Amino acid sequence: MEKSHMKSRQPHENPLYHDTWKLLKNYRDVKWSVELSIQQLKREFELDYGSDIESFLNSVYIAGADLSGGRLEDHARCIERSYKMLQLLDAAINTLREKHKHGEKYYWILFYAFLSTEELDNVEEIIDCLSEHVKSISYRTYYQKRREAIDALSSILWGYTSQNSLAALNQFQPDG
Repeated sequence: MEKSHMKSRQPHENPLYHDTWKLLKNYRDVKWSVELSIQQLKREFELDYGSDIESFLNSVYIAGADLSGGRLEDHARCIERSYKMLQLLDAAINTLREKHKHGEKYYWILFYAFLSTEELDNVEEIIDCLSEHVKSISYRTYYQKRREAIDALSSILWGYTSQNSLAALNQFQPDG
């Protein structure tokens, strides 16, 4: 496949970006869902046990009781898995922001495109918000930098295995 054709693909079409793209596209919805699930679990718990979770767990811990296997525990584990996934993504984004040479710029691009609480309506709004953090950014530059930011985040999340790194590795250890 030609290099120019590979560069013109959208992130969600490129297998190098696919998983990161999906995570970012679903970030707001998952975060909202986890927050609602936590609130729902707390309400269910209070109805079922007549106490808030923290007080109940303290008393169970002191008594040495085992609470495994219940419906609420299953629900809590599901929430915990989603919450841990969000924490992992947040940690990767913070690493990108703090350690990458373009981290601050990439952070703001990802923030306005995928992470902010309120989803912006279009690229114009994203670019307008970015103007506070990134000097004069065009549509074309925005899409290019967003692709680079997703690639950099992918490297943190899944390891540094992009085609570019494989080419560099082959220079040090040629196949033949």
